[in-house]
Amino acid sequence: MNINLKNYGLNERFEQEATLYNGLFIARVTEQHRDLYKVVSEYGEIDASVSGKFAYHANDQTNFPAVGDWVMIDRLDGSTGNAIIHHILRRKSVLARQSAGTENAGQVIAANIDTIFICMSLNADFNIRRIERYLTIAWDSMATPVIVLTKSDLCIDLPQKLNDIASVSMGAEVITCSSENGNGFDGINAYIGQGKTIAFVGSSGVGKSTLINRLMGQDLLATRAIREDDAKGRHTTTHRQLLLLPNGGIVIDTPGMRELQIYTGNLSKTFEDIEEIAARCKFGDCSHGAEPGCAIREAIENGTLSEKRFESYQKLQREVSYAGLNARQLENEKLNRMFGGKGEMKQLKKHIKDKNNR
Repeated sequence: MNINLKNYGLNERFEQEATLYNGLFIARVTEQHRDLYKVVSEYGEIDASVSGKFAYHANDQTNFPAVGDWVMIDRLDGSTGNAIIHHILRRKSVLARQSAGTENAGQVIAANIDTIFICMSLNADFNIRRIERYLTIAWDSMATPVIVLTKSDLCIDLPQKLNDIASVSMGAEVITCSSENGNGFDGINAYIGQGKTIAFVGSSGVGKSTLINRLMGQDLLATRAIREDDAKGRHTTTHRQLLLLPNGGIVIDTPGMRELQIYTGNLSKTFEDIEEIAARCKFGDCSHGAEPGCAIREAIENGTLSEKRFESYQKLQREVSYAGLNARQLENEKLNRMFGGKGEMKQLKKHIKDKNNR
């Protein structure tokens, strides 16, 4: 079976890079299950795993293949065993987050994507701070983020929620849609085209699988209703997968993420409004506390900047600065923030001890 890989997003750039590897074949990762992958080549899908040499030289999880990656494999036929992945071609975009349960490890959500649909439902799970978090990693990915507000048919205060989103979207288009009545799908389809890769991200239960089923024209992905008591979603997608849309284009579905920790992020784009205000502060090293001439404090006081948005900015700023640090560096950074350093912390402890002994 011959497959036209251009339908899967193969372009001249990847084709040229592939010529550097004699005796190997180009393929795209379509699924990931721990250490086992599915890849699609010109002869169809085949199971694959990385070579021992590849695993040995990979510095961390972000260096391993992810769904959407273009890779070089050693065979096109699985009759003699799994294909072996020897190389990942240079990524044009990569969406990554901090791995759950670890202090210093990244996890690639999807690679070589053109558009990221950040999905959030217009029910009790609506959360502006979560959108800021997703935008921070999406702008950093080199793909185009689009905010998709789902379940509009269930929303009773849509104008207010759209106003809230407008205050944080910072140039990202906002699409309101409903899988029940089909509203908003023209806006989504505008980003879909031959060879274009889109990825859906968001919390569990926001309707990603339902959206993709509608785009696919069939109930391919399992869906489950949200819990009625708290509007929280349930996991339906259990692994990342790449699907070819019937009318052209490629979609990547991802499992819902309850917690999204920042691995790398573009705060300057996500909080462009805050950085523009901060540039007007009297002092270049203003901490935006009690310093005179602080434009941030002035903006909060006169209502042009939300204090909650500024607090979110500071929180994500700390997360981004912690990313990439080892355990000792992370501890020192936290000590610097709290006490000014380890020496200052010891002096403070001594001062408290002396005071208690008086």
